[in-house]
Amino acid sequence: MTTDTFDNRVALITGAGSGIGRAMAIAFAKAGARVVVCDIKPESAELTASDIGEAALAVTADIGDEASVTAMVETAISAYGRIDVLCNNAGIIDNMALPADISIEMWDRVLRVNLTGTFLVTHAVLPHMLREGRGAIVNTASEAGIRGGAAGAAYTASKHGVVGLTRSVAWAYAKEGIRCNAILPGPTLTNIATAEGAAAFDTAGVTRLGPVLALGDQMAQPEQMADAALFLASDAASFVNGAIVPVDGGWSAG
Repeated sequence: MTTDTFDNRVALITGAGSGIGRAMAIAFAKAGARVVVCDIKPESAELTASDIGEAALAVTADIGDEASVTAMVETAISAYGRIDVLCNNAGIIDNMALPADISIEMWDRVLRVNLTGTFLVTHAVLPHMLREGRGAIVNTASEAGIRGGAAGAAYTASKHGVVGLTRSVAWAYAKEGIRCNAILPGPTLTNIATAEGAAAFDTAGVTRLGPVLALGDQMAQPEQMADAALFLASDAASFVNGAIVPVDGGWSAG
């Protein structure tokens, strides 16, 4: 893929302050895009944008809040006039609790960010893509989006929902030139699982899920996920729409 693949295009990436989102932001910038670096932590968004340079704009937003999402998208449009690529990457993990043990508070929190947040950002960006007659959306789902035993109940349900939303958007807007695909990362070196500390995890759930999680003990780098997203958003994938792509070193093949 040539470095000018995304020249004159604008990519909005959520959760871009760290991990996979940060790797995506850097990859799209290197490929020629102007990047809207969105994160709930302003200092993280600013750091990623600073590392990229003039091609990046840092924006703080809570993707689970409609008003915050609206403001984020309006800022992007005001700065660049368009959004060609959307990477719905922001997400949080649950505490690995099994269905009978998870708290309603945890359920609501995880679904609000991972699924409702992905919908809210997509909902806000779609009118701008429809106006341009083209667009590429790449959602970060998870191995938990196709398995029942790769995470706790809330995270698993949320990522299954992201897979369904991906297919719905792909089907609904294919004739309008908008593509929507999802990557399903396997175990990846990010801070998503350590943000709240080991003590937050449900011991019984981790023990129950241990044999399945051990199947994916080969850890990927965030850059490997970014490369997959870059391809799916590129013209090289112009006829790829509604694809749910495991990026897991073969874990899902077993």
